[in-house]
Amino acid sequence: MINTDRIVPITKEDLISMYGLILLQASANSGMTALQADNVEGDFSCGTGIHLAAEPVKTCDFTGASGTLYFVPAFDYVGFTKSGAAVTVADNDVVVDPDGHTLYKAVLSSGTVTITKAGF
Repeated sequence: MINTDRIVPITKEDLISMYGLILLQASANSGMTALQADNVEGDFSCGTGIHLAAEPVKTCDFTGASGTLYFVPAFDYVGFTKSGAAVTVADNDVVVDPDGHTLYKAVLSSGTVTITKAGF
């Protein structure tokens, strides 16, 4: 368990960059790239591969047959689509909390997006 009396505050790095640094240490994420938003509202287009959204996500459209996106939901988070159409989200009891700081992982496979909470 984390000792809250000995927390070192992050003051020189933003939270999403810190998430990226940590995720790159896992061999499964060695090819991960930063994904920039398509506009200032936080709408993203995500292709094949492993990505980390460079800012909080309002919407994300998966454009490839598969892909992985680590993301922090924006306060006005809407969700995911596949090539502009509604996509099935796997019912794995994860409710995305658009709090602006919690990290999630969205995986598109076989036309279904599975979202899991990353971390503790």
